Amino acid sequence: MANNIPHKWLVFSLVAAGVFMSTLDSSVVNIALPVIMADFQVTMTVIEWVPMIYLLTVSALLLTCGRLSDIRGRRLVYCGGFMIFSAGSLLCGLAGSASWLIASRTLQGVGAAMLMACSPALVVDVFPMAERGRALGMVGMVVAAGLTTGPALGGLILQHFSWRVIFYINVPIGIVFTVAALRILPSIKAQQHREPLDWIGALLLAACFSSFITGLSHLHEWGPVSAKIGLASGLFLASSTGLAWMETRSAHPIFDPSLLGIRLFMLPVVAAVIMFICLFFITFLLPFFMVHPLAFSMNRVGATMMIPFVFLFFFAPLAGMLSDRMGSRLLCTVGMALMAAALFLLSRLSAEATTMDMAWRLALAGIGIAVFISPNSAAAMSAVPARHRGIAAGSVATARNLGMMIGVASAGLIFNSTFRSLNGGRDLKIYTPALEASFMAAFRNAMLAGAAVAALGIVVAYLRGRDNGRTGG
Repeated sequence: MANNIPHKWLVFSLVAAGVFMSTLDSSVVNIALPVIMADFQVTMTVIEWVPMIYLLTVSALLLTCGRLSDIRGRRLVYCGGFMIFSAGSLLCGLAGSASWLIASRTLQGVGAAMLMACSPALVVDVFPMAERGRALGMVGMVVAAGLTTGPALGGLILQHFSWRVIFYINVPIGIVFTVAALRILPSIKAQQHREPLDWIGALLLAACFSSFITGLSHLHEWGPVSAKIGLASGLFLASSTGLAWMETRSAHPIFDPSLLGIRLFMLPVVAAVIMFICLFFITFLLPFFMVHPLAFSMNRVGATMMIPFVFLFFFAPLAGMLSDRMGSRLLCTVGMALMAAALFLLSRLSAEATTMDMAWRLALAGIGIAVFISPNSAAAMSAVPARHRGIAAGSVATARNLGMMIGVASAGLIFNSTFRSLNGGRDLKIYTPALEASFMAAFRNAMLAGAAVAALGIVVAYLRGRDNGRTGG
């Protein structure tokens, strides 16, 4: 089927634009968090919701958008995603308070979910089996390009302009590619179905993710036995139980429970969650480490944060091609081990660390995720029947964003809990040199926790078993 669909490279170019735009925005925003925190005079506990609400919205809606693209066709969902993302970006740039910015990031996340849910499915739809590892590897290269460009562009913008510019640049880009999507995607014959969308399942999924992340991010502030944590826990248990009950009984579930029985789908999805938890321990906390104890300029912060993504740019396509020949198990296990080593080594940094001290550690992390990401995505997407590719694509993207979200929340929880315990119960708001010891202890604990999570990921990546490559598929 995929061989008969024309314009596969035009479709790939369009997918690449959406992936580049969403990843660029993510990496630019992470660089800007210390500046936004100072501008709005809020604590780290508040500012961590700027990336987290975006990731929460994306994670809660990805499966819904993936299912919607299976039912109504990719064109409607993808073009709508570009428009909503652009509108959300404009509102983020206009934000007059942290609350306004967080609310606008929610709208931006809706658009991003629509884009991300369609992207892998569009690639798999138009490329034959033997080329999917290569194509998904090239998508990984585009991800790397966005993540690589983001810190450098962010550092440059923040050195000379307001942080608001990082959101405004999305608006003209979004308009241009919305028009392009309307012209290119009609050449693909949409696989239209008339099954209803599982709205109850979608709402339960959103409630499940929201209650879990809210409880996790506020655990240090509310206390583990508080009424608020009890309420969040109760809502999580009720919504997750209701979701499991609904999906096994619905004629057209938002997530087909039969996919849970596919080992080469489920374990790569779990491994992806773990890998992105680990990556976002680094991307969330390291800018604060460089801005505060190290007193780096924003240009220097941006250049340093480029390092892992430069390695991702070069290694991801190679890993994708290797996975077509040798499968994903060994590559993904090695990638996870490299990430574990990088996090442990980052925990050994001192308050006098140089750029070079961080550079080789970040390079190790970049190689680790590059070796992991393309083979893992190719394994998960190729393990499911064609009729479930939209759901599978949504699941892979949900895993990625759920991992990012848990990474930010967990890193914030560990950092803030340690910092408060060493600083008389006060959160980090305005950094002074007197806070260096507390900051460094909190940073080290968070990096060590990330290394422990990556060690668990090594086991999960290995347990998937052999998939023997897909070249002959």
